[in-house]
Amino acid sequence: MNVYQNAEARFEVAANKLGLEQGLYRYLKYPARKSLCTFPLEWITGLCKCSPDIGCCISTVRGPGKGGIRFAPDVSIDEVRALATWMTWKCAVVNIPFGGAKGGVICDPRKMSRGELERLTRRYTAELANWLGPERDVPAPDVGTGEQTMAWVMDTYAMHVGQATTAVVTGKPIELGGSRGRKEATGRGVMICCDKALAKLVSRSKAAALWFKASATLVPWPRNSSESRLQNHRPRGIGGGLYNEKGFDVPKAIDWVYTQKKPLQDFPGGGTKMTARDVLFQPCEIAIPAAIENQITEKKCQASARPRFFAKAPTAPPPGRPTRFIDAKGIFTVPDILGNAGGVTVSYFEWVQDRQGFFWRESEVNERLSTSWTMPSMK
Repeated sequence: MNVYQNAEARFEVAANKLGLEQGLYRYLKYPARKSLCTFPLEWITGLCKCSPDIGCCISTVRGPGKGGIRFAPDVSIDEVRALATWMTWKCAVVNIPFGGAKGGVICDPRKMSRGELERLTRRYTAELANWLGPERDVPAPDVGTGEQTMAWVMDTYAMHVGQATTAVVTGKPIELGGSRGRKEATGRGVMICCDKALAKLVSRSKAAALWFKASATLVPWPRNSSESRLQNHRPRGIGGGLYNEKGFDVPKAIDWVYTQKKPLQDFPGGGTKMTARDVLFQPCEIAIPAAIENQITEKKCQASARPRFFAKAPTAPPPGRPTRFIDAKGIFTVPDILGNAGGVTVSYFEWVQDRQGFFWRESEVNERLSTSWTMPSMK
């Protein structure tokens, strides 16, 4: 089952549970619009290449389309459609006024110079200019893109409309209207979900929070989703898994990977080296698959130790069969569209700040994130 088949299967389950009327069912099932096109681009070598780009918007019923732009060698229309679908659901779950969208370019950013990436981004933005806008479609970073990419998108859009429009993208540099707290927002959202789930599962919430901080074994994942996604397309990997049942000195591990730019698996704090997927299924209380889609497989679920609960934070849910194995083991799960919604929630905050021209302190952003969600009933 590919990612879009997975999304379709989950839509069918939800539609049946809700008893959707046939007309509404068909309206929600199919994308509002999608595009496939190619555009020529002159590389630094002097060669002219065609870069295929893919775009999809599932729904704008609740507001402008919202979703990331993905630069990756294996991005596909099915992946883009699925991610736009999940983004639609995610925005509805956390009750922010966005629809779901997604964009992608088939390329390998690791093999491109900065100049080539800029030309690619600007040409891609020019192709999408009629779709973009604070009330139409508001992109954000994803695999293979980041703050600089969003700055190029914003600047190119400004050239087309004749004025600076900061609310056209989110996840951009603070100097260009980005929000404080945006970089940490997805991880902070996972933490909030874990704390609130523990408060539900354990009778005393303060004891639960202390238990979580004191006894959980933190097993770092690859540096970010881009590293995980592209590790098969680079000569030397930085990612991989490292497991230590006694836990890690987290600040030192972060310094080792981010500041010193060294492979996680070479971290001198001790631990057993393994693949990024294998590390997820080691004995633990809380398992957080904070990566891209298709990390949780049926085989791994059958062989895995039993965590107390999954805080599912990848960009997509696992397919149906792995999910059934997780449920059969009695493992409580936080749905992915809630667990990883911190990023899009703070993207919404950034969009609001840009439109108001009034920017918040980081502590205010974090407080709003913490208090803006209500956890669904946990039975």
